[in-house]
Amino acid sequence: MESDLAGADSFPSRRPRYHRILLKLSGEALIGSQPFGIDIKTIEYICNQIKEIKELGLEIGIVVGGGNIFRGLSAAQLNMDRVTADNMGMLSTVINSLALQDKLEQLGIFTRVMTAINIESFAEPYIRRRAIRHVEKGRIVILAAGTGNPYFTTDTAAALRALEIDAEVLIKATRVDGVYSADPNKDSSATFYQRLNYMEVVQRELAVMDLTSITLCKDNKIPIIVFNLNTHGNLKKVVLGEEVGTYIS
Repeated sequence: MESDLAGADSFPSRRPRYHRILLKLSGEALIGSQPFGIDIKTIEYICNQIKEIKELGLEIGIVVGGGNIFRGLSAAQLNMDRVTADNMGMLSTVINSLALQDKLEQLGIFTRVMTAINIESFAEPYIRRRAIRHVEKGRIVILAAGTGNPYFTTDTAAALRALEIDAEVLIKATRVDGVYSADPNKDSSATFYQRLNYMEVVQRELAVMDLTSITLCKDNKIPIIVFNLNTHGNLKKVVLGEEVGTYIS
């Protein structure tokens, strides 16, 4: 991976390092200052950043979570049937995906929402070859409903879809600057990691993504970049290859 990282501080042409990316957004990223739900100004902020990188010529897939509306695992811990709870969580990701699509298209960007579950009145069914064709044609593909199966997180869905659409990198947007040894919002002594390998994430039990998603990326050599979406311009810096966030390879 050293060759991939070489020259990270020098980008005279300002060309993106990557051709095709998978961007993972948490549902919580859409909340803004609200306790739950979707904040329109936050959606606009995120979509304007996505527009910036789209204008660089990138091919983009997006996976968005649903935790701002309903989190299946949390509901299961409150004695709800886990499968039912996860199904409800999948539907939440569809709501978020439609909100992103609406705002991106207001910005003049062609999009497609594709879902892992059948709701063809709202979105296309996810078919791998069709998804690749969409991104090749310059459309942003928003991949909703996780993997379509209970017990799998949207982080795992992001890793899986990154593999399936041949993305070169999985970029995970968060509300902190990258990966820390503990939650920096709760522990001021938490250590920031600029570079990690997959096994360090597993062995140190770092709360980046779940074990299944890390293993998928490790086995298929897809790097992961974790960065702070709340800092304007960070997403563009990431795709240009600048030293932003944490690089896992």
